[in-house]
Amino acid sequence: MLASLLDSLRHLDYLFSSPIFLVGVVFQIWMLVDAIRRGEWIWAVLILVFSVFSALLYFFMVYRAAAPATRGFELPGAFDRKRIKELQAQIHHLDKAHHYSQLGDIYFHQDKLAKAEEAYRAAMERDGDDLDTRAHLGQCLLRQKRPEEARPLLEGVCREDPRHDYGHSCMAFAETLALLGDPENAIELWRHVLSHNSYARAHVQLAELLLAQGEREEARRHVEEVLSDLQHAPAFQRRRDRIWIRRARRLAAQVKG
Repeated sequence: MLASLLDSLRHLDYLFSSPIFLVGVVFQIWMLVDAIRRGEWIWAVLILVFSVFSALLYFFMVYRAAAPATRGFELPGAFDRKRIKELQAQIHHLDKAHHYSQLGDIYFHQDKLAKAEEAYRAAMERDGDDLDTRAHLGQCLLRQKRPEEARPLLEGVCREDPRHDYGHSCMAFAETLALLGDPENAIELWRHVLSHNSYARAHVQLAELLLAQGEREEARRHVEEVLSDLQHAPAFQRRRDRIWIRRARRLAAQVKG
């Protein structure tokens, strides 16, 4: 009995020291964390229970399918790096506003806001009327916590095209108004956005403002809309909206009663 136990312990010690075993454990944890972050709960349970085999299935059926830009031999970010080089070359030879604006968009998505602002301002110097550049510079300033500077840019864009960027410019303007202490106009703008689109971002932020104004019943309807849509949303949408889903769940307790 004792000899058998010691033999089992030696076997486990060998197993835990095996590089292949450790790589498999790391891979399994990586896929488990990714499944949880995407809200893929059934996959998370399968990965936890059935180990590396389920993790491999998840990798090919969900992880790779959700990120086509990273397929092949390119590392994450390689696509953006190549595009940055292309745009920098075009800027050097042609010096066109839209190349600066596109470069700003890449930096914005990389969360390099100072570089994005620099590129957008260079585009504005060459074409100050372009709606996309003005809107994206406004959003860039807003994300840098400079709503006073963002307001005239976003307000002008929304006045000229209330549905610009599928409502994203107006959502940024609504956030700007809320930060500047104008909840009434922010609420009206959120309602305008939701009359054309059903973004979780809009529902949640409108619900937060309504709750602060004491409009509990309308706030509850917007929270329920987000949580109801969640049941039928595909994985990529749940991943994209996870910050708003978390906020909606916190609001759900506050709007009851």
